[in-house]
Amino acid sequence: MNLLDSTPANNSLLNSAMGSERTQYPYVTGTSVIGIKYKDGILMVADMGGSYGSTLRYKSVERLKSIGKHSLLGASGEISDFQEILRYLDELILYDNMWDDGNSLGPKEVHSYLTRVMYNRRNKFNPLWNSLVLGGVKNGQKYLGMVSMIGVHFEDNHVATGFGNHLARPILRDEWNENLSYEDGVKLLEKCMRVLLYRDRSAVNKLQVWFFSLYVSLGLSSGYFASPSQSSSSKWTHE
Repeated sequence: MNLLDSTPANNSLLNSAMGSERTQYPYVTGTSVIGIKYKDGILMVADMGGSYGSTLRYKSVERLKSIGKHSLLGASGEISDFQEILRYLDELILYDNMWDDGNSLGPKEVHSYLTRVMYNRRNKFNPLWNSLVLGGVKNGQKYLGMVSMIGVHFEDNHVATGFGNHLARPILRDEWNENLSYEDGVKLLEKCMRVLLYRDRSAVNKLQVWFFSLYVSLGLSSGYFASPSQSSSSKWTHE
């Protein structure tokens, strides 16, 4: 007879020694996020689908969030891990505001913080199962970068996660330019999301489009805006 099976106390000690494990594998996930710089700021888009395994279970999952006064964050991957990252960032922004020194964290600082968080969790073999896009504007300077679930990070004029890295980036390389207007930038992102809708089984045609502008009508130097969720047009007939 196995001694461990006959002793409840030993069983509980064994379980506690093994520790608790959460999201070692993703459950509810979101797909691609795309971000670009345009003439007057940053544009970011993501669909609102949440997949439970291969089942497209949720249709209204928001994966774009504002961070502090100067940044936007988008995430693909495990939704619960994204919520954990948002809790980390809430604490970071609160701590920064408590100094009340007239300064606030910009997108470059938030991006640097996220790279350390993701790499730290990777080294513990308990990664946060997300790829993140971080963009924003501070002091008239546009910033756009991404960080993967193992801490790989870079800054660029256009970034994407998930299938967008393979299917949207080639389109962006061909058609993006630094003088894109807001309207042309939105059209370019809609084109990318339409390709992903056709090719990615986890994508839906309900989109979030957020932008962070250098200029707003209220006299502020910068500010972010979230457009209402919208549906991308698609054509499934064969001619």
